[in-house]
Amino acid sequence: MIQKVAVPPEVLRQVRLIELRTRRLVNSTFAGEYRSIFKGHGMEFAEVREYQPGDEVRSIDWNVTARMRRPFVKRYIEERELTVMLLVDVSGSSQFGTVSRFKSEMATELAAVLTMSAVRNNDRVGVMLFTDRVEHVVPPGKGRRHALRIIRDVLVHTPEGKGTDIGGALEYLNRLLPHRSIVFLISDLLDPGLERPLKYVSQRHDLVVAPLEDPSEWQLPDIGVARFADPETGQVVSVDTSDRRVREGFARASEAERAGRRQLLRRLAIDEVPVNTRDGYLEALLRFFRARGRRVRRRW
Repeated sequence: MIQKVAVPPEVLRQVRLIELRTRRLVNSTFAGEYRSIFKGHGMEFAEVREYQPGDEVRSIDWNVTARMRRPFVKRYIEERELTVMLLVDVSGSSQFGTVSRFKSEMATELAAVLTMSAVRNNDRVGVMLFTDRVEHVVPPGKGRRHALRIIRDVLVHTPEGKGTDIGGALEYLNRLLPHRSIVFLISDLLDPGLERPLKYVSQRHDLVVAPLEDPSEWQLPDIGVARFADPETGQVVSVDTSDRRVREGFARASEAERAGRRQLLRRLAIDEVPVNTRDGYLEALLRFFRARGRRVRRRW
């Protein structure tokens, strides 16, 4: 499923611009945030050393302490290497935006930041692009060249499908990743019946969902009779947006859908990083890092 893509020079320039922009963000804004919340899968024993003021009592090795007649503690090294997998929705609805960028452009930048964060911490990172089928997979790997390959592939991939099958993508992911990994699902989540696949994957992996939105999906503008085309099915409907009841009904239905999604993710204990084409991803990602960091510190 790995494709070789002939990349024109202008695309390579765009990849480098994205790398420079996201690398600055990673080095300045996200430095330490990523590492602090994604711990290794375990701890490797390193040595026993004499107790020092400030050491935790629970780290004392009581057998050695009794033998040496003074306190000793066990020291461990965190097993740092992690696997990060990005699931990026490239269905027809991602080619939509009414502010400054399409949802697909937002997904590309968010994927680039997460990729560069993982590479900076020497973690393995891969990507899966999907629509109503799995379109393209880059298996997890390390290093700058690998990171640039991921950014390039997300940027230039032309989808074959238009629909969305998140369940199918998550099922493929479970077969692809034999060990527990960090999984970022970047999608506008326009797919019914998400609870079962989300629940299954979140039990096997550390799943984080980043819903992509556009402000026009929350409220209809008052522009008279307008025709709207579904980018995934092609269905066209005419709507009288000048009717206040129509606009209010749309807003209520939109908010109910978003509230239902938030409740579902909370019920499944899945972290959410909501991003939209107006506000971007920077603040949302920082809020996620900091909130999760507080939870990690409380557990420790």
